[in-house]
Amino acid sequence: MKHRNQVLKYVATGAAVLAASAAHAALPAEAIAAFTDISAAVADILTAIWPIVAAVTSGFVLISLFKKGASKVS
Repeated sequence: MKHRNQVLKYVATGAAVLAASAAHAALPAEAIAAFTDISAAVADILTAIWPIVAAVTSGFVLISLFKKGASKVS
């Protein structure tokens, strides 16, 4: 029963994607340009965020390693 529900979810998702792609073809050129601008802005934001995410993650890893080493010493 669980697998049947998952298959139905996948089928529904595929149908939604097909409906969205068919609806996308009917969009005016201004809407398509707006979506293109938004996707470019999101790509720029993600490009700017990844170094920050990497630095924060590295900091947390280093702090945890320092705490582990400090607890072994004391």
